Amino acid sequence: MSSVKQTIRKNLFGIITISVSAVVLVGFLFFSDSINSIRNLPDGLSWNWLILGVGLAGLTWLLEGMALNLICKVVYPQWRFRYSFCIGMLGVLYSALTPCSTGGQPMQIYSMRKLGMDTGAAGSIIAVKTLIYQIVMVLYALFMVVLRLPFFQKNVSDFSFLTIIGLICNSTFIALVLLFCISQKITDKLIAGGVRLLHKLHLCRKPEERYLKIHSQLSVFHGSTRLIGRSLRMYITVTLITVAQIGVGCMIPYCIYRGFGFHQVDLLTIMAAQAYVSMVSAFVPLPGASGGAEGSFMIFFTMFFTGGTVIPAMVIWRVLTYYINLPVGCICAHFANNRLPALKLPSKKGATAEEIANGYLPADEGIPTDDMID
Repeated sequence: MSSVKQTIRKNLFGIITISVSAVVLVGFLFFSDSINSIRNLPDGLSWNWLILGVGLAGLTWLLEGMALNLICKVVYPQWRFRYSFCIGMLGVLYSALTPCSTGGQPMQIYSMRKLGMDTGAAGSIIAVKTLIYQIVMVLYALFMVVLRLPFFQKNVSDFSFLTIIGLICNSTFIALVLLFCISQKITDKLIAGGVRLLHKLHLCRKPEERYLKIHSQLSVFHGSTRLIGRSLRMYITVTLITVAQIGVGCMIPYCIYRGFGFHQVDLLTIMAAQAYVSMVSAFVPLPGASGGAEGSFMIFFTMFFTGGTVIPAMVIWRVLTYYINLPVGCICAHFANNRLPALKLPSKKGATAEEIANGYLPADEGIPTDDMID
């Protein structure tokens, strides 16, 4: 019971925001003509299509676990798929509960550490996974939209503005993660500067000791990243799985569209719209992109869901792409933190001189001097 209270306290802001978002969605659904619009559909609701949408949502979870598992096995061959699946869903859960979808990765690293990984190795795995996903998502969205560019330019207002915002946010994030992965010197300076700042603010009592611990894990991080970087086959496979994962997710609105009895618009156009919505709303500074996701859906999908059906379609879409992740993520988080036993994995610390020479772990470049950390 105490652990439940602690979890609620830590994620209170996200829970409040999600609750408000859910109330607003339900309010729109019941206090407008949305219910009547569903009743007046010529062919009624097709539950087979909606059930298919639920199945596609579940398939994205499996693909998330598969992609993460392939990266984990490069560093730790003893790693298992059920661990990757739970860690993947834990990341989905905490990304939904925190602003800008940034809370999932730290919680994944924390749980992977509890399951036997070194913190630095876990960080490199999550960084590589995040980098692949973001790059694929941006390129996928741009490719899909280019295929239907005249259509969106004609039917979506402020299309160019939304494109620029989406590209700037995603490109900045990708550049920062990539910089952290490839440049040990820069990240080491950033960490040293952060420790120095915390010490000046009296938030870090032993800066040298704290720095050495972080520096040690940073060496493991870059060593694991270099090891992962050697596996071209893994990168290709994970990229293909990620393309499939995003593509499957983009099919969910089409299932809703067909479930509402519409069939005038082709699958590719709706997939392109969904890919674009995902890219634009990815960095809305609210848990689950609340507000931004709904607004983006309204902008892109009003032209598809006619007769006042766009609001109920949006509610179902949010349930299948967001709210359904919460209970499943909670179950997986419980298993990851309480049920799965920690694996006896080999430590990545204390590399030999031969390993350092081969680039497995970068050599220690020294700790900051006294004038670097006061």
